[in-house]
This record gives sequence, C-alpha cells and structure tokens, in this order.
Amino acid sequence: MFVRFFLDSGARGNQRDRDRERAQARKPNAKGPGDGLTPEQRRERDKKALEEKAAKKAAQAAGGGGGTSTDNKNKAGCAKK
Repeated sequence: MFVRFFLDSGARGNQRDRDRERAQARKPNAKGPGDGLTPEQRRERDKKALEEKAAKKAAQAAGGGGGTSTDNKNKAGCAKK
C-alpha cells in the first residue's frame, strides 16, 4: 500500500524542473543560446573579448611579466635538477 501511495503521489515528478530553475538562479549572467543575441552579435562580442584579452596579455608581456602567471615551469626556484 505504501509503495502504491508513493508512486501515485507524484512526489518526485518535478525534481528535474526544480533543479533546472535552481541552476538558472545560480548563474544569471550565463552566456549561451539564452542570452538574447543573434549568432552574429555573439561572434562580435566574443571577438571583442578575445582582442581585449590579447591586448592585455601583450601589454603585460611588454611591461615585464607582472608576476600573475600560473605557469610553474617559468618560476624561479622551481626547476628540477
């Protein structure tokens, strides 16, 4: 009887929907098909972001490196002998 009641109640029927809503609420600034942009606008946005990133990296390299690198191979004192 309990099994039948549990299955008929639909207690877990909307779990997927609730989880999806919670995930949307956690990341409101998500990029993707739901951002309201056309593919051309998305390409332009991404192209601009990549150009800014490349310019920032070039400026950092020209300025001496900055020290924010996470590359362990080039850090002083970390060379294997």
